[in-house]
Amino acid sequence: MSPVGTAHQPETLGVPSGLGDLVGLFREIGDLKRVHVAGRPGSIADHAFLRAWSALVAGEDPARVAAAECAAAVAGARLAGLDGPVLRDAGLSADQARAVRTRAIEEVGAALPDGLCALLAAAPDPTEGAGPAPAFAATLVDQPRAGATAPGRPRLIVEPPEAHGEHCWAVAVYGALLAEETGAEPGDAFLLGLAHHLHNVALPDAGFAGEILLGEHLEPMLERLTERELATLPDALAAHVRDLLTARADADGPLGRAFHAADVLDRVLQVHHHARAAAFTARDALVDLELVHDSPVSAYHDAVLARAGLVE
Repeated sequence: MSPVGTAHQPETLGVPSGLGDLVGLFREIGDLKRVHVAGRPGSIADHAFLRAWSALVAGEDPARVAAAECAAAVAGARLAGLDGPVLRDAGLSADQARAVRTRAIEEVGAALPDGLCALLAAAPDPTEGAGPAPAFAATLVDQPRAGATAPGRPRLIVEPPEAHGEHCWAVAVYGALLAEETGAEPGDAFLLGLAHHLHNVALPDAGFAGEILLGEHLEPMLERLTERELATLPDALAAHVRDLLTARADADGPLGRAFHAADVLDRVLQVHHHARAAAFTARDALVDLELVHDSPVSAYHDAVLARAGLVE
C-alpha cells in the first residue's frame, strides 16, 4: 500500500473524477453513524445495515435494496431520523413524506453524477420489517472496529468506537453511489460493501497491527470465518456474495474500484470526524452554525447570554 501523500496520477488508476465534490456529501452521510433515534437500538447507520440485510435475506433484489438505502442515506444527510415512517406517523401522507425526502435529496445531491439525484428521488422507500436480519449482522453492529493501529506502535483509542456494521453500511452506500462512474453495478457494489467484514463476526478487530502479527495465519483464518457466515445465508445469496468478495483482491476492475474507493474514504473520513470533534469550539456552534438563530425572541436570548457572559 502506498503511503498517504504519495503522488499518483488518478486518471491512470481509474479513480472516480468527482470525488472532490462528493466528499462533503459522504461526510454528512457518514455522520449517520452518530445519529440516534428513540426506540431504535444503535445508530441510524446500524438500523439501515440491519434493515438492508433483512431485505436481502427475504429475497429482495440487491439493486432495489441499494437504491432504497442510498436514497434514505442521502436524504438522511439532512433529515437524520425524519424518515418516511416517522413522517407518516406524524400525520403526513405518503406523497407528502416522499416530497420532503425529495427536497432533502435535491438539497445535498448536486455533487452526484448527472441523473443519479433523480434516480434516488424516484427510488422506493427501504423495506421495514421484512423479517429478521441474519445473526451475523447483529454481531457486526456490536463488534467495534480497531481504529488506527500500526505495527510496533501503541493503539490510538478514540471514543466512541465505530462498529463494523456502521462501517460496512457506509462503504455499501458510498460504493453504490460511485458505481456509475467506475462502471460497476450499484447493487453489486452495495452488497460487497455490506459483506466485506463477515470474518469480524468471530474475529475481534486488532487492526493492521494485529493482522501483521497473525502473519501466515491471517488469510486462511479470514476465509474460514467468512465461509462460516456465508453458510447461514440462503444459497443463492451466499453464492452471489462469495463471487463479489473476490473483487476485493485489486482495484483493476469496475467493482474493485468502487469498493476500494468507498472503503478508504470511509476509513479516512472516520478519522477526520474524530479530529473535527476534538477541535470543536463553542464559537463553531454559536457563530458558524447559528445555534441561537433568529426568532421572535432573539433579542431576549442575546440579552440573557450577554448577562451570563456567554456571548462569543
